[in-house]
Amino acid sequence: MSMSVGADDGDDKPMSDINTTPLVDVMLVLLIIFLITVPVALQTVPLKLPIVKNEPTTTKPENVNLSVKGDDAGNCLVYWGNEKVDSKELLKRSVDKLKLEVKNLGGPANVTADNLPEAHIRGDVNTPYKCIGGVVTTLQQAGFLKVGFISLPIAPEQ
Repeated sequence: MSMSVGADDGDDKPMSDINTTPLVDVMLVLLIIFLITVPVALQTVPLKLPIVKNEPTTTKPENVNLSVKGDDAGNCLVYWGNEKVDSKELLKRSVDKLKLEVKNLGGPANVTADNLPEAHIRGDVNTPYKCIGGVVTTLQQAGFLKVGFISLPIAPEQ
């Protein structure tokens, strides 16, 4: 770093050039900070995400079909088939359904994840998440191992 004190010819007028050294120092410090922090901010957990294809659902007669929607007042409406149920009734029916299926299979020793009934939930597009989440939680408490969501297939492009 150098400093100019004036010209050699004895002319002592003030220097009019801007000293850019502090500006360059600040810019270099900022560059180093960004070079260090950007890779830290961009790090993510390496995951291999599944490639999902729309698969048709195979419906078994023992499966439970539920419909969930919200009304204008923010209440959750749950239907077992076509019959409206509240959360207590949903839990009772779910437990009773699983007990009946275990009995029909010949007891708990014959039960596997594949031969137990599944719960299929059809949710309205405008249904609040709390309604769907509440139904899923209730089904898990009852003992359902497989809970699926029914949706419309994507229309093919023409």
